[in-house]
Amino acid sequence: MPKNRKVALITGASRGIGRAAAECFSAAGYDLILTCRNSFNVLQAAAASLEAENNTRCLALQADMGNEDDVQRLFASVGELDVLVNNAGISHIGLLSDMTAEEWHRVMAVNLDSCFYTCRAAIPLMLRKHRGKIINVSSVWGSRGASMEVAYSASKGGMNAFTKALAKELAPSGIQVNAIACGVIDTAMIDFLTAEDRAALITEIPADRMGLPEEAARLILQTAQAPDYMTGQIITLDGGWF
Repeated sequence: MPKNRKVALITGASRGIGRAAAECFSAAGYDLILTCRNSFNVLQAAAASLEAENNTRCLALQADMGNEDDVQRLFASVGELDVLVNNAGISHIGLLSDMTAEEWHRVMAVNLDSCFYTCRAAIPLMLRKHRGKIINVSSVWGSRGASMEVAYSASKGGMNAFTKALAKELAPSGIQVNAIACGVIDTAMIDFLTAEDRAALITEIPADRMGLPEEAARLILQTAQAPDYMTGQIITLDGGWF
């Protein structure tokens, strides 16, 4: 990828916030490395479209971000990196007492272990330049907790603590680490809600609507372009909900 353009790696980029973030970063002139576990054909088509539209390079790679070997193979293709967006994530709805250990570990692997794998691999690339931005896509449930989403809440709470701790560790090296704690964003992750559930949820949000993936994406880009003195922050995007 051209050395005169910054490179951003966005995980979980085939849909929702990740797809919107890819569009924002590409329009801003970044070259991209995009990943997804499923829907790889969709990701490839999106990457080709962004390349044609914005004249930036977009490399689509299939990887399970909760799998250490997959992440290592992914980073074997990464030579330069300026921004890492840890967006890949899954949810699990149900009583904790009904959850299997396998389901628990899968949520933790995709939502939290993935941050360890990617950051560990990205840090040496950023240290070469003495600069870099790591942005973790979190959730308001990481600080509030949600009934029927204990594993998801725990994984995002872990991500928030991870963000704050790593920010302190990397601040002397010129690398900033922040998280975006999203409220209800209208993506496929909430497709399980009925029309009645959605309407009831919206009444709880002062903005009187759900957030858009494009809004989250713009905030992610703004965080990547924020002053270097901003680090270790959990930035909430929830329409005034909490």
